[in-house]
Amino acid sequence: MGRLKVGIIFGGSSEEHPISVKSALEVAKHLDVEKYEPFWVGITKSGAWKLCDGPAAELESCPPVVLSPDRNVQGLLVLDQGRYEAIELDVVLPVLHGKLGEDGAIQGLLELSGIPYVGCDVQSSALCMDKSLTYLVAGSAGIATPNFWVVAEDENLDPDRFAYPVYVKPARSGSSFGVTKVSGREELRSAVEIARQYDSKVLIEEGVVAGEVGCAILGNGLELIAGEPDQITLSHGIFRIHQEEDPESGSENSTITVPAEISAESRLLVQETAKAVYGALGCGGLARVDLFLTDDGTVVLNEVNTLPGLTSYSRYPRMMAAAGLPLAEVIDQLVSLAVTGKVR
Repeated sequence: MGRLKVGIIFGGSSEEHPISVKSALEVAKHLDVEKYEPFWVGITKSGAWKLCDGPAAELESCPPVVLSPDRNVQGLLVLDQGRYEAIELDVVLPVLHGKLGEDGAIQGLLELSGIPYVGCDVQSSALCMDKSLTYLVAGSAGIATPNFWVVAEDENLDPDRFAYPVYVKPARSGSSFGVTKVSGREELRSAVEIARQYDSKVLIEEGVVAGEVGCAILGNGLELIAGEPDQITLSHGIFRIHQEEDPESGSENSTITVPAEISAESRLLVQETAKAVYGALGCGGLARVDLFLTDDGTVVLNEVNTLPGLTSYSRYPRMMAAAGLPLAEVIDQLVSLAVTGKVR
């Protein structure tokens, strides 16, 4: 049997473009080229699709390519002076974060194409990208969530209605872009304006007094693998490692501990809650479920990342590695899930 032809899409036009490139570079290091024949598709910040030799390429100098939405041509179309060459693909691995990568947009295109792809489907991607919808669905499934308020675009906001601190967030963004911790009423309006730079829909969320933990999940249906939970300890501010200048050398304000230094009972509860969130939201393939763990042992949902970072310092691969699954094996499992629907 020949190598599987894998289209690996990275970059994108969201604010998380540089993080996606770093994730793709890490995938390239761990991809078994004896099993897979990779076709690297980089999306520029302006939205142009390019076929390149790898994620380190200068995208602007690479030839243009598109993904065919025609199910009779399941693959890439390489464009050259009005003509095109078709490259058949067996599976697509989107390594995209944020808007147009995690919100169901690329997943919709892949559904049209008929090519199997790694990760959550259109519906679960869209649900998880919108934090307010995530909370509504998870809450209806009996999972604890923070209290939150959605700020309409033209709403006359009353700062006195909230008990501080609160967190102001773009409803549909990632990597903490546009997120502000608001300690008093005088900071609220400017925090909302910052959030609106990333999304017209803004969330105000109660401050949950708790530690931050997370759990990596891999699988479909009831056949799920949970990574070792991790734990974030902050010296100040909020967790925003992907916005720091040199995250590869360590964070400026946070320490990530894997496995989390929590009791065996809490560890199991975090993993089971993450699986419950994953199932309630219809996730498949992979996701990182971020949670709060209170002093009394209650687990509260924070957010779900359906295409979590895969960089050298990212949480998802570190949690899976601590559970005995290095990134190369994670990639194998994800491809198997996309192609067969089952873990190997």
